[in-house]
Amino acid sequence: MARKRHKAEEIVAKLRQVEALTAQGRPFTEARRPISVTAVTYYRWRSEYNDRKGDKVKRLKELEAEKNFFRRAVSDLTIKTRILKEAAGKSF
Repeated sequence: MARKRHKAEEIVAKLRQVEALTAQGRPFTEARRPISVTAVTYYRWRSEYNDRKGDKVKRLKELEAEKNFFRRAVSDLTIKTRILKEAAGKSF
């Protein structure tokens, strides 16, 4: 069975849905059933996304993507610099 990758906004919405159902008095196992995730996944999501709102989660993901982009750019430049230094050192 293929795994589904949930977006951060979807996760926050699903967490709120479970919280609303448990606030209405449903047991946790019944409240978790509509979102179709295991208890372990729910608790992992809750620890990671509980205090965040949808717009903050989206911004966080954008910043993480930007950080990864810059990290790759720096590593590429470092590799190119090392190659040029080695080439310049051998030609003399």
